[in-house]
Amino acid sequence: MKTSPAAQTWSHVVHWRHRLTVPQFTAVTGLLVIAVGTVVLASPLCSSDAVGLWEALFTVTSAITVTGLSIIDVGSELTVVGQMALAGLMLTGGLGLMAITTFLQGFVQGRSGLRQRLDKGRSLDEFGVGGIGPTFHQILITASVLMGIGTVILYSFGFSDITNRGERLWASLFHCISAYNNAGFGLWTNNLVGYQNNAVVCGVIGTLIVLGGIGWRVTNDLVTQRFRLRRLRHLSLHTRLVVRSTVLLIVIGALGLLFTEQFTPNGVVNQLSLLQRLQVTIFQSITTRTAGFNTVPLSVETISDAGLLLMIVLMFIGASPGGTGGGIKTTTFALLMGATRSTLQARETVVIRNRQIPAVLVFKAVGTALASVLFVVLMTLLLGLGSTTGGIPTTNAFSFLEKLFTCMSAFGTVGLDVGVTAHLNRWGQLVLMVGMFVGRMGILLILSAIYGSRPATRVGYPREEVYL
Repeated sequence: MKTSPAAQTWSHVVHWRHRLTVPQFTAVTGLLVIAVGTVVLASPLCSSDAVGLWEALFTVTSAITVTGLSIIDVGSELTVVGQMALAGLMLTGGLGLMAITTFLQGFVQGRSGLRQRLDKGRSLDEFGVGGIGPTFHQILITASVLMGIGTVILYSFGFSDITNRGERLWASLFHCISAYNNAGFGLWTNNLVGYQNNAVVCGVIGTLIVLGGIGWRVTNDLVTQRFRLRRLRHLSLHTRLVVRSTVLLIVIGALGLLFTEQFTPNGVVNQLSLLQRLQVTIFQSITTRTAGFNTVPLSVETISDAGLLLMIVLMFIGASPGGTGGGIKTTTFALLMGATRSTLQARETVVIRNRQIPAVLVFKAVGTALASVLFVVLMTLLLGLGSTTGGIPTTNAFSFLEKLFTCMSAFGTVGLDVGVTAHLNRWGQLVLMVGMFVGRMGILLILSAIYGSRPATRVGYPREEVYL
């Protein structure tokens, strides 16, 4: 019997999907989710006529990658159904994209033996994908409880200025989802600037950002060892590195912004009291690394060049492995600092907290950092080709610092904007979309998806010194 063309095509597709590696399948799944989400968000049920396919594509990409950069007004140009769809996309990108990929791969490839399933698990773990397999339901429970508590607090004490109870409940839930998933989307044009002095809103949003950014592994370890926290040695090295790095970066970021903006004539903190300055800088330090919320206007007129540069560094470091944020990760930064200290101490191995770090992890940290730097430089270079401003005169084109800040915000899946994104033409916005996708998936995973996995060689080579 002659096979129909449709059956032949489907056979080729089935054969092709069986040959996909884990990184390739992850990337393809992410692209498919973005494509489906774009069609849904562009429908009349979800958005107004001002939101076309391009605007929907950019917004969905930003939501799936939990970035928060936007070229539309979420509060006015999306319907309630569209806002719910956007919240679902943030949950998918923050909590479920990697884990869902694992489950889907089991269905589409099917009949995988134990050896293959173990290989898949190892491959995913190599790329920092936390919380897969049987722990996925525990991640959902933990996230639901934390977001539920945050919603109740915001509804009862935070957004008390919203008189309509339904609107207040939705605003509380939406911002908790956005915060825990480190997405940074808000329902208001000025984000959270109107709640700059609201300690409840800033406290709840900031806490959810941190809990989502440190990852489920760390949260679970802290809860499991909660009665032994006085002795940090009971915690895993990973947890200790994440917690110490997170606290240190928050403090350094807050003090740094407090210092740099103190000397800016038109700085956003100059007119605030000391307590308000601390609240603003601590919140901005937390959100700069991962989430993208802001309680102060962000632009080159309101933030000093030194402050913007400090924020670029924080965005580059980002959140922690297995969390909902981006960046090179806090543990990568910690390993780089440990390697530097070991070099200065003339050690042949990297030792952190009396634990020797495997050389393969150090190589991965160096590779991740270097590849990320090169990719952000490439993004900035592409953004500077010709005129990428579609909404402002060429004479008022953006500065290099503004372009670098926006590219780092996209790659780090942060979502902070200094007024650049909405004024870019489609070429510039395409550069940001690619950067968001690569940043969320991970630079090493994308490179592995492109080049494929190669078996480790067993060949030994002669050693020779190189001058440094």
